[in-house]
Amino acid sequence: MPARTPAPARRSARRVWAAGLVTALVCAGGVSYYASTSPDGLEKVAHDKGLDSRTEEHAAKGSPLADYQVKDVSDARISGGLAGVIGVGVTLAAGTGVFLVVRRRRAHAPTPAAEAPAAGSV
Repeated sequence: MPARTPAPARRSARRVWAAGLVTALVCAGGVSYYASTSPDGLEKVAHDKGLDSRTEEHAAKGSPLADYQVKDVSDARISGGLAGVIGVGVTLAAGTGVFLVVRRRRAHAPTPAAEAPAAGSV
């Protein structure tokens, strides 16, 4: 009789999630420290072509995270990194909330077999 090979151990996705979260936080909080303060390509073209003369301030101008900065933090680079870390946290919370709602709905949804009439009954 051939020897049975053991089933591969089930791996936890927690390590992958933790590595992804740490990477996102490092990028948002650390790498953003080195980001250019020059305008991006779209802003530069709008300025060069005179399209930005009609711009208006946006509604969120006075918000605590306006313009990728944290209000009342004087150092621009620290403020930008902190805004990035807060953004990662908010995105993670929103994504987790959506995931939990979808998962609960699927758990309570009837299966297609339960909805179909049984064979021979009508």
